[in-house]
Amino acid sequence: MKVPESGMPEEQDWARFFDVEGAMDAFLAGERAVKQAVEFGCGYGTFTVALARRSNGHVTALDIEPEMVAATQGKAVLNGTTNIHARQRDFITGGTGLAAASQTDALVFNILHLERPLALLQEVHRVLQPGGQISLMHWRTDVPTPRGPPLSIRPTPSQCEQWLVETGFLHVHPVDLTKSCPYHYGLIATR
Repeated sequence: MKVPESGMPEEQDWARFFDVEGAMDAFLAGERAVKQAVEFGCGYGTFTVALARRSNGHVTALDIEPEMVAATQGKAVLNGTTNIHARQRDFITGGTGLAAASQTDALVFNILHLERPLALLQEVHRVLQPGGQISLMHWRTDVPTPRGPPLSIRPTPSQCEQWLVETGFLHVHPVDLTKSCPYHYGLIATR
């Protein structure tokens, strides 16, 4: 099932909305070790390579679009990153195919405007190990942005926080993305 209003612009246009390294530093601050990670909706692999560089295990990058999977694989090769496994997968209707409690980290960026956000967050919760972290980012709802889904279908930070709590996540708190991703807000939570 495709996420509504989630078509991707050209990659160079997409990349200008993010300071990828700054965002990853904000989400993965401290001495936390990323071992096994999954990215839901990897797109061009914009964050995949940065995540893989911070991981001492595998990064599973999932996307429903074969073109996005190919782009992510190409970016991994171009950057000499060998720990990325990009796969085409409809994780919304069919899950990830990953074992329960097998991941230390999960990225859920710009996709929670889908029809069944709780189902997706339940799958994230299922694959994360106890103590694992979800990093969540979405387009801001308080200001117009040059890209993103219509404001009417964007979830607010408080909605996302509520959904995280409803699906069993703990220690939900905001991540300051004002310098790295000014059109986005971020949350992290622990399984």
